[in-house]
Amino acid sequence: MRAQKRQGITPLRVYFERINQFSRNARLYLVGIAFSGIGIGVYRLLFNFYVLSLGYDERFLGQLITVSSLTALIAAFPMGYLSDVLQRKAAMILGTTGTAIAIVVMLLFPSRAVFLAMNILLGLSQSLKQISMGPFVVENSGAAERTYLYSISMGLMNTANFVGNWVGGYLPKWMGLWRNVAVTATPAYAWALTIAAVGALMAVLPFLFLRNRLTGKEALEQERSLFAPLQYFKENPVLLGKLILPTLLISMGAGLVMPFMNVYFRNVHGQSDAVIGAIFAWGSAATALGMLIAPMMADRFGKIQVVAVTQGLAIPFLAILGFVPVFQLVVMAYFIRIALMNMTTPIYQTFALEQIQPSARGMVASLNSMAWSFGWAFSPVISGWLQVRYGFPPAFAGTMILYAMAVSLYWLFFLRKKSPAPVTA
Repeated sequence: MRAQKRQGITPLRVYFERINQFSRNARLYLVGIAFSGIGIGVYRLLFNFYVLSLGYDERFLGQLITVSSLTALIAAFPMGYLSDVLQRKAAMILGTTGTAIAIVVMLLFPSRAVFLAMNILLGLSQSLKQISMGPFVVENSGAAERTYLYSISMGLMNTANFVGNWVGGYLPKWMGLWRNVAVTATPAYAWALTIAAVGALMAVLPFLFLRNRLTGKEALEQERSLFAPLQYFKENPVLLGKLILPTLLISMGAGLVMPFMNVYFRNVHGQSDAVIGAIFAWGSAATALGMLIAPMMADRFGKIQVVAVTQGLAIPFLAILGFVPVFQLVVMAYFIRIALMNMTTPIYQTFALEQIQPSARGMVASLNSMAWSFGWAFSPVISGWLQVRYGFPPAFAGTMILYAMAVSLYWLFFLRKKSPAPVTA
């Protein structure tokens, strides 16, 4: 750092130097997730409206959401295993293509059975693709730029989703005018969702030009060994437990309060939908800002150190958010808390995958995905029961306790002793 100052190298210059170090594979990957993110943004905004326009009710929508989410949770481990066997290029192409196929089939054959079947396919495809992304970043970047690539890819994905949401809001009107039907008619939504499928398919194009990073007979055999991930799991259960347990605690804590923040702002602080929407929008901006800052902090202080400190700092702001009656302070605490917690996601993912042999990275990414999904799947049920009987304070208190436990585990597992050296293979 002193050498950088003497040479007049600013953090911003370092930031752009790290971006310039991105490999050809990394740049193609960013293009692919941008296209995919726009398509998924359109899909998530309009699919529910499409189903309702067909005469189905909200109960059926809930069933579809449950089917897709549970499929992703149950399939996370086998999809991670498949990602290790296929290698990342094939896995991401297969996952992206499966997503597009699921959307198209639901548009062509909109029956109840087809919707259920294609939401299973959608859960499998999204799980395979998302689980492959983290290992791909680790395997296609050097230690210097890795955290930057991970953070920028997540920020780009969120930005692409935002663009998809924004464009998707206008697509039914444009498609309705083109097809001479009402804006809320089924054909308007169907043609708009066709754009989502096209966006997903366009993401396949840059993925086709990716090169598998590992070459040579020996490396290929290591990556494609059917039993390598399971063997690594058998030989390293303690390390895997240390890497996954903090994520599980964080997800359980977040699941107690974050899915209900709109309800909290309305019922506890009496805010309108417009105000709540603005709060959420600025929260997204705070998240993006945190992700941009995170790589520079990780470079200077260390990955796991930044994760532990930022998540620890989030706890007092969570207390303000849940227990201070002054709305202005609550909103400020919400922005700071969401930035501090989300900025650490790409850093910890990078740190965890750096500790793992290449043959098992997909499996570890799947375990991490399962841990996160578990908390968000089951904690809201507990939180809803608490809210009905006792209000929000117990939920916020539970979140603070779980966050504190996770931060303590970072210190116990990784900071009390020198952190393990990254696996660079």
